[in-house]
Amino acid sequence: MNLICFIEYNIDPFQLEAFRTYAQNWGRIIPECGGELIGYFLPHEGTNYVAYGLIGFESLAAYEAYRTRLKSDPAGRENFQFAQAHKFILQERRTFLTAAPDTLLKLSAQALGKVG
Repeated sequence: MNLICFIEYNIDPFQLEAFRTYAQNWGRIIPECGGELIGYFLPHEGTNYVAYGLIGFESLAAYEAYRTRLKSDPAGRENFQFAQAHKFILQERRTFLTAAPDTLLKLSAQALGKVG
């Protein structure tokens, strides 16, 4: 995973459950279309209208191929239509990032079972 598509959403805070459904749907669709889903993150404390999605790709070309597959995927189209019908996404921004060497997905010693 060399490239991370970082998606920032401004959402309607009164439709958090609809956005949660939308995000959960991507949990099945994105990997099937070739993306490496890192996760969707919903508001918990503080700002109640910002959510994030992070998806990994080997290259920008891999991202473009994924977008093509996603647009032709019936479940992907249905999820896009769900968002449009319910209007819970007020704004969406995409940024493409690369991870600093040796920093991506580092687990704690406790998570690795090295510390009691």
